[in-house]
Amino acid sequence: MDIWFWQLIISPHMANLAKSLSELGHGVTFVAEREMSADRAGQGWTVPDVGGSKIVLATDQETAVSLVKAAPPEAVHICQGVRANGVVGPAQQALKDLGRRQFVNLETVDDTGWQGFIKRAVYERLFQKLSPHLSGVLANGKNTRDWLIDRGVPAEKVFPFAYFLPETAPKPSITQRERSDRYRVLFVGQFIERKRLDLLITAMSRIDSENVELAVVGSGPLEGQLRQLAEDTLPERVEWIGSLPMDDVRVQMAAADCLVLPSRHDGWGAVVSEALMSGTPAICSDACGSAVVAEASGYGGVFKSGSIDDLVDLLNAKIREGRLSEQQTLELAEWARCVGGKKGARYLTDIIRSTDGVTELPQPPWMHHSLSDCRH
Repeated sequence: MDIWFWQLIISPHMANLAKSLSELGHGVTFVAEREMSADRAGQGWTVPDVGGSKIVLATDQETAVSLVKAAPPEAVHICQGVRANGVVGPAQQALKDLGRRQFVNLETVDDTGWQGFIKRAVYERLFQKLSPHLSGVLANGKNTRDWLIDRGVPAEKVFPFAYFLPETAPKPSITQRERSDRYRVLFVGQFIERKRLDLLITAMSRIDSENVELAVVGSGPLEGQLRQLAEDTLPERVEWIGSLPMDDVRVQMAAADCLVLPSRHDGWGAVVSEALMSGTPAICSDACGSAVVAEASGYGGVFKSGSIDDLVDLLNAKIREGRLSEQQTLELAEWARCVGGKKGARYLTDIIRSTDGVTELPQPPWMHHSLSDCRH
């Protein structure tokens, strides 16, 4: 099978899926407008390994359209979004004009507030034009499939999807954690309003037990006021670690007892998947796309976005349950292979084949609760 990815950057969220597909023997071409954005580089992102995939940069519309025309007619194209997607948009139009097979990969859309009405109308109009020419939509996130169906995309063309990340073997940092006596809650992300670190800090100040600490990885424009909030409400119980390379973030995740992503909105929230793959339970808001895997994991949980009471209740419950045993940690890391690249590559292949009528419609890998289902 010949598979082409069309992205704004060589994102680690999609690069590992491309790499895993190439390892299955598929021909994979990864087209990006640029290697990496300055914003992502500032967060510690680096250009990821795509394995045997071929990387092609299309820095302008003309190059993108030329690549579409040069691609094998039987190729399957996976395109990022349907609006505000740079050179991907002209490529999608060229694919449509040539009658080539294309899927759209779409995250959870933030349609809250008065702007939400406009967004829903815009997406409905876009999909009215595009849906007849799509083989399918890969819907990342807890409620994205239903949202797309409400926008008029035929249900049989919408497939629950995820970001499938690199798999890492259990390390000593997972099974032999050096911990303080305190239950360690971890936040990883930018210090911006949307991430709601302020909500987490305030919730931590209301936890029943004082034997709890918060570790914070990241940086951003709100750092000063967030540090002041923590000093006022959680004195001597917050560790400010700063921004870290992605590999070092995984080490922090393995050392934590629980990760919390309290975002007002996150299209997916890859840190949830990364925590689970490290054997660490994850809590996130229901406005995060990755809430679907936080729930399915059987550990952690999901709270109503913006509700400090819900978050406090969930944190108290998890702290009362205590730390995971070594066996539970390993079982969670093993289960989380279901959101790893190998499983994602097989799932995408099965989706494509199901649209050909070759196989039945596959179940999302995280819907399998048996550990044996997740190992293969």
